Amino acid sequence: MKYTKLGKTGLEVSRICLGMMSYGDPDWRDWILSYDEGKSIVQRAIERGINFFDTANMYSLGVSEEHTGNYMREFFNSRDEYVIATKVFFRMAEGPNKGGLSRKHIMDSVDASLKRLGTDYIDLYQIHRLDHDVPIEETMEALAQIVRQGKALYLGVSSYGHEETKRAHAILKGLGIN
Repeated sequence: MKYTKLGKTGLEVSRICLGMMSYGDPDWRDWILSYDEGKSIVQRAIERGINFFDTANMYSLGVSEEHTGNYMREFFNSRDEYVIATKVFFRMAEGPNKGGLSRKHIMDSVDASLKRLGTDYIDLYQIHRLDHDVPIEETMEALAQIVRQGKALYLGVSSYGHEETKRAHAILKGLGIN
């Protein structure tokens, strides 16, 4: 396996990242693999050198994160051997503040993701979508707080356009996060 730096960071990741959207609760979508069905695929990927795994809180409504964390603990000897990326945005339950990119939802979501993943930190925490209902400054301030607290090491965006990404990066730089 070839490895590369994640963007302009010092974090080394496999050039292939295994997306974990298909691993979780088969009751969520008919194409989802159960834990046992996905186990040999994940094991084979790890045997071939993949150390980078991408999930999201909304995949199987959190079950993908649970399975991802369990696979990591089952197949790796220590936390420093793998890189986990997860995302925040989509509604996880009914009621106000259960979705989007408000400070409240982000702070609640990162803690829930950490618990489901069974880890103390997320390597790459990403915004899943642009939230037109929340000021981008509020979102970036919440993400900067998560980095300062050590809950996430790096930040990213999944489905932002070029201009939104530049604006978000400028706000984070102003907050002392590069």
